[in-house]
Amino acid sequence: MTTAISPNYQESQLFVSAIEELEACEIVIVLAALVLALIGISIQLAKLHQVAKSAPRLQILGKCLALEPLSSDQDAQARGAKVAVIIPAYNEADNIEGCVTSVLESTEAATESITVWVVDDQSSDRTLEIAQTLQTTLNDPRFNILVGQPRPQDEGWIGKNWACFQGAQQARGEFLLFLDADVRLKPGAIATAIYTMQTEAIDLLTLCPQVVCGCLGEWLVQPLILALLAVGFDFSEVSDPTSEVAFANGQFMLFRRSAYETLGGHRAVARQVVEDVELARRVKQKGLALKYAIGHDLASVRMYPSWAAVWEGWTKNWYLGSRRNLPVTLYTAGIVVWLCALPWLVLVFLLGQAIFMGLNWLGWLAVGVAFATIVLQYELRQTIKEITAIPPRYWWLTSLGGILVAAIALGSIIKTETGWGWTWRGRSLKGK
Repeated sequence: MTTAISPNYQESQLFVSAIEELEACEIVIVLAALVLALIGISIQLAKLHQVAKSAPRLQILGKCLALEPLSSDQDAQARGAKVAVIIPAYNEADNIEGCVTSVLESTEAATESITVWVVDDQSSDRTLEIAQTLQTTLNDPRFNILVGQPRPQDEGWIGKNWACFQGAQQARGEFLLFLDADVRLKPGAIATAIYTMQTEAIDLLTLCPQVVCGCLGEWLVQPLILALLAVGFDFSEVSDPTSEVAFANGQFMLFRRSAYETLGGHRAVARQVVEDVELARRVKQKGLALKYAIGHDLASVRMYPSWAAVWEGWTKNWYLGSRRNLPVTLYTAGIVVWLCALPWLVLVFLLGQAIFMGLNWLGWLAVGVAFATIVLQYELRQTIKEITAIPPRYWWLTSLGGILVAAIALGSIIKTETGWGWTWRGRSLKGK
């Protein structure tokens, strides 16, 4: 006796088969995306390894100005070099005392070769008051305060350029060291930097200091953004006079004064928000010598003490740092999400499906590829530590970090192009 199969049963089986085929197709697509992510992060890891391996590194050569071993001539040159440290300060009440103290303590108290200039850029907080109190307390003749003048309305000065320009006009010295107020120098830092400038005939020395993180936003964002910068601006390429790659970190820029004046100083970049990179480009265009080195032993910096500061700080200059290259900025945002967030999202989804519904061999293969990519994310953070000194803390939140970095890139495009919320410490960056 033959049993008839109902049309409804046949239709349901066809529907189930179609669903299974669709799910298999989706797994194949996801697997392909994961394989590309694995390849992409492998390439980035290899590049970072190369950057970390080839990057010049500065180490303290001695204590304060006693740089040993040096010849008598080199020692005399190091001791006799006149260095003016210029610290532009706008609403830096939380930083100014620590910065100035670290500079003064990094050199011999008796030396007359170092002068420190704090330029208060019309702060609206207690920056000037704190600096003046510190000056009275320390009674150190090396420490000077310059009350910044209002910006000329018809010259379009942006950012800290006006304060840096005023400081350079007042300061005297063969060398000019521009420091951000959130930088802390370590003993012997200035002497080591000057010695390097003299022995290698450098016109601009700029450093990647030890980067300190505190809030969760810093731990998530700083390692990823700094890794992108390290790959984009390879230390050895920046330092190579035959390479067109140019970069400088405004946190620490030590100029030979003659070179600074040849460039036109900060007046030449008055309208530039990312003035440090523009100055570096001009150094190379003029055929001057530029060195970019890892300087963990010389200085540390905590750039942004809160998520709000992280957002304001990076969105103000990310897009400009790419020279307003929209395709590159969008591509970077997409790649960061792909490499950082996708593996975690897929892994969580597939493991959930395995628990409640089961997985076929393609699904388990995708789980394996996602897990391998995540392992490489940890290796990436370990390599970033070699460049920035940021430990791999919270590395397991790399997916969230990638999404935040992408949001910063998109926010930077919008702010720069529209001027909406394009500020630094509340001060508008739109030129006049």
